[in-house]
Amino acid sequence: MHFHAFDAVYIENLRAGDHRTQEHFVGYFTELLQLKLRSRLQSPQAIEDVRQETFARVFAGLRKPGALRQPESLGAFVNTVCNNVLFEHYRASSRNQSLDDDHAHEVPATGPDAHSMAVSAQIKIKVRQILLGMPVRDRSILKAVFIDERERDEICREFGVDREYLRVLLHRAKQDFKAEYLRKLGGETY
Repeated sequence: MHFHAFDAVYIENLRAGDHRTQEHFVGYFTELLQLKLRSRLQSPQAIEDVRQETFARVFAGLRKPGALRQPESLGAFVNTVCNNVLFEHYRASSRNQSLDDDHAHEVPATGPDAHSMAVSAQIKIKVRQILLGMPVRDRSILKAVFIDERERDEICREFGVDREYLRVLLHRAKQDFKAEYLRKLGGETY
């Protein structure tokens, strides 16, 4: 198999719907995905379903601005999308399997799983870190409104502003928080 090096022109042609580029893309990655999926799935229909869903999501993802910042990482992007589709396929197929009689009376667990709880804890830590790095006034306003859920009139009296200016201050604080949150979260995935 000959490996292809991808560049910005190739990605732009894919985004623009260039027929020839799309044919090359599908042909190239079909071969790679077949190799990967044959070892993980038994049914030819399941392999085809995962392959098609992978391509659909990749094309949809490429249309989003900033979805792929480094054209040379297109292969890794396709592989990651394929892994996600494959895991969804595993979850869906495991839900459809009939339960053994021994386990028929077990009650499924409710509430968040360990992964969700860990992610939630990590997000809380990041939020606290970002808040601590913000100016005192912005931090206090965000805390009063979103964490303490205090009445707006009470907050206006505390900060010596009217409701309209509180709205402006709150908007600015939220924008600053969001920008910092996205900056810190940029390279991380859960």
